Amino acid sequence: MRSDAQLQSAQSWSRRVLLQAAGTLALGAGLGGTHTVAQAASLEVGRPAPPLVLHTVDGQSISTDDLRGHVVMLTFWATWCGPCHQELPILSEYAAKHARQGLRVLGFSLDEPASLPEVRQMAAGWSFPVGLLGSAYAGGYGRVWRIPVNFTIDRNGLLADNGWDSREPAWTAERLERIVTPLLR
Repeated sequence: MRSDAQLQSAQSWSRRVLLQAAGTLALGAGLGGTHTVAQAASLEVGRPAPPLVLHTVDGQSISTDDLRGHVVMLTFWATWCGPCHQELPILSEYAAKHARQGLRVLGFSLDEPASLPEVRQMAAGWSFPVGLLGSAYAGGYGRVWRIPVNFTIDRNGLLADNGWDSREPAWTAERLERIVTPLLR
């Protein structure tokens, strides 16, 4: 019988292998750009977070680099994702409650451009900007192969929570209080 430490090590290794395989597939499909998906496997809490730009549905561009000094949450979702429908209203309420403390949330939809009306409708009441990711590839965060997945960046631009490593991929009020609230102090 495996110990908890052995299981965690095996799960972590499995995630890295899956991400590296996804990277190989993404590169084969021409999605590689200057960062490979294998780099996402090396995302480490406490290290600089890869930059990413949200191109919002209303035509703005918001770069994580421009948000230095804020706590930034990146959330990847889609209109067809059931758990996203549960998570995103919770995240929106939390973001509105903590905006004065320097919290910024950027929502990246994996929907196709043809679904833009549904994206707009779903996000209409949210307290944070959203945009279409454009592909399943999210720069240094790798290929988004499961959703919801979230990443949190601290005020210094360091990765504070790596969604690929989370056993609880969706945000809950308790998880937000445990992980994000301390970063806002």
